[in-house]
Amino acid sequence: MPVFRALRLPLIVAAMALAMTGCMRRPGPVAVVAAPTTLDTLAYNRSGPPVAYAAPASKYDAQYKLDAGDKLRVVVYGQEGLTNSYAIDAGGAITMPLIGRVSARGMTPASLAAAITGRLRNGYIREPSVAVEIETYRPFFILGEVAAPGQYPYVPNMTVESAVAIAGGFSPRAKRDAVMLTHNRPEGSYRAEVPLGTPIDPGDTVMVGERWF
Repeated sequence: MPVFRALRLPLIVAAMALAMTGCMRRPGPVAVVAAPTTLDTLAYNRSGPPVAYAAPASKYDAQYKLDAGDKLRVVVYGQEGLTNSYAIDAGGAITMPLIGRVSARGMTPASLAAAITGRLRNGYIREPSVAVEIETYRPFFILGEVAAPGQYPYVPNMTVESAVAIAGGFSPRAKRDAVMLTHNRPEGSYRAEVPLGTPIDPGDTVMVGERWF
C-alpha cells in the first residue's frame, strides 16, 4: 500500500502539469480584419465628418480627364440606391438618382467625387461620402494599314506600337516608322506624326499610313 501511494503521487503531479501546459498552449480568439479595397476605405477629416473621396486605381487615373464613353463606378457609402455603375453620355455627363445629371467631362475622378458630394449635401444627405473610380476607359481607334482596323478597349500605359499589335500588326503596305496620332481631349483635339513608342490615351485615333515604295 505505501508503495502504491508513492507511485500514485508522481503520476497525479505529472497529469496536473500536462493539463496546465495544455491550457497555456490553447490559443485564444483571433480577430481577423479584411483588408479594405479601394472603394471600401472612407476618408475622414480629423475635425469633421466624412468627405468626398476618389479612389484611383493608379497614378494615371488620378490625373485622367473623364469624357464621353468612360464608365465609372460611383459609391455613396450607406446609400445602396445611389451606388452603381454610370456611363458618361455623349453630352459628357452621368445621370444619378436624386440629383439627376452631373457634368463629368474634363474632370478627374476626385473632382467628380467632390461635385457629387456637393450636390448630395444640398438637401439630400447630411454627410455624404462618395468614391469614384474608372470601371472602363473609353476606347481608342486604329485605322489604315493594319490587319484589323477598328475600335478597341483601352488599357493604361498603351503605346502606338501596342495598339498596332492589338489590331493584328501592320499590313504589308504599311509605313512602319511613324503614324498619325489624333489626340481627342475634352479641351480640344490635335494631330501629329509620331514614332511607335509614343503613348496613347483613351479616345485617341491612330492612323497607319501606306508607304510609297
